Amino acid sequence: MTTAATTADEIPALRRVLILLAGVLTVTLYFTTLMVASTVLPQIQGSMSATADEASWVMTFNMLATAVATPMTGWLVANFGRRSVMVACTAGFSFATLMCGLSGSLETLILWRIAQGAIGAPTVPLAQAILLDTFPVRQHRMALGLFGMGVVLGPILGPPLGGYISEESSWRYAFYLLVPVGFAAMATLRFNLPPDEKPPGFKFDWTGFLSLSVAISCLQLVFARGQRLDWYDSYEINIATIAGIVSFYIFIVHSLTAAKPFINLKLLLDRNLALGYILVSIFGVVNFMPMIILPVLMRTYIGFPDALVGEIVGSRGIGGLMGFFAAMFIGRLDPRISMSAGFFLQFIAGTWLMTMTLEVTPMELILNGILQGASVGAIWVPLTITTFANIPSKDRPEATAIFHLLRNIAASLSVTIAVTVIIQSTGANYARMTEFITDFTHLQTFPSLLGGWNIQTTAGLAQLSKEMVRQSTMIGYINAFGIYTAIAACAIPCSLLLAKPKKN
Repeated sequence: MTTAATTADEIPALRRVLILLAGVLTVTLYFTTLMVASTVLPQIQGSMSATADEASWVMTFNMLATAVATPMTGWLVANFGRRSVMVACTAGFSFATLMCGLSGSLETLILWRIAQGAIGAPTVPLAQAILLDTFPVRQHRMALGLFGMGVVLGPILGPPLGGYISEESSWRYAFYLLVPVGFAAMATLRFNLPPDEKPPGFKFDWTGFLSLSVAISCLQLVFARGQRLDWYDSYEINIATIAGIVSFYIFIVHSLTAAKPFINLKLLLDRNLALGYILVSIFGVVNFMPMIILPVLMRTYIGFPDALVGEIVGSRGIGGLMGFFAAMFIGRLDPRISMSAGFFLQFIAGTWLMTMTLEVTPMELILNGILQGASVGAIWVPLTITTFANIPSKDRPEATAIFHLLRNIAASLSVTIAVTVIIQSTGANYARMTEFITDFTHLQTFPSLLGGWNIQTTAGLAQLSKEMVRQSTMIGYINAFGIYTAIAACAIPCSLLLAKPKKN
């Protein structure tokens, strides 16, 4: 039996449960806060008298800080210990969340959002690493299933929670209400995590850290502002791209030649870890893309009210709970089969979305959301177990940090690609449709079929143009769903390349 498993068996069952509860709460709060902020951006923009571009920095700088700080998890643990880092980051994240609500200006809010992202970033990979060492190997599936619920439920709970709170009171309470839960999770972790052994300490690799930080920051900036600045017609995007490529090259060369690099790339020699990184990137795409772009389609073009949109988004949570609970009890199956089945469910969900029209019913979208959520549950647990099956306990914080970093980057990239495809497809299809609107159109001989779409009047043309925008936009969404479906299909053969974890 491994050392981690022996240590885990020495921890009382009640203490394990409390650690699990606190870890799941911390992760759920982290992702809920991220999505809550995206929901209340219009209210923040109004109260701060900011432009849409200025308000978007509330999200952009938070993502940048998260991306930069996540790879530091391994170094922090090596120098300060797991309990110290986890407790300090949970407390700091909760305090920064409180200060976000108290911010009196946009600049102050952005500053605290940077602190929130940077301080909270290590909690997600570290919580996963702690659970892997707190529970014996035979209970990893159960523990990671519950942990995965926090990863998935946070983004699902965030939008409806933020929308409801901002409508009933103020956007500030979307932050205030999370603070007591955060401090409760911090206290639970402080009194139940095993004391840290004296950390061996490592010299900080500034070259590796700075080069990776610049590369990730530039990548996130390109994703966040590319569409708004018309991509490579902008000097800002060109400069960010060049700086990112050069910084990433420096990071790779330095990591392969340094004695003690910031991130040990030799871990990628493990096949399961390397393939796991690819699969978690795909997971980030298929998990976040429909969840981000569907609400806009439902609100703006289908015309569903906000409450109904929240219910439809929440249906993913129902499916996720079903999938995670099922994953806990099908541990006897080959994890590659469970993973492949999960990605196949994503493929079916994407194919289903590609057949939908603007006349889609709420029940169809709810059932599709449940299917997406169930697939996430089927994928996450076996993916996590298989990826880290051969990674020693001392390397898990670093490995899990990169695991979650890749998931976040892939999610940002997928949303950017989807939005770009939708915008470009909408313009192209609208232009194509206008070619058929002439006095010689066949339908002009049957005015009764046109209804209010009378091209001889200004009001009729306006109504026709509005409907053409709706239909061309729907084609753009179908194209985006096609990308989502194709990526899910590519993950199925990749899952089968993993090596089956050895039984402990």
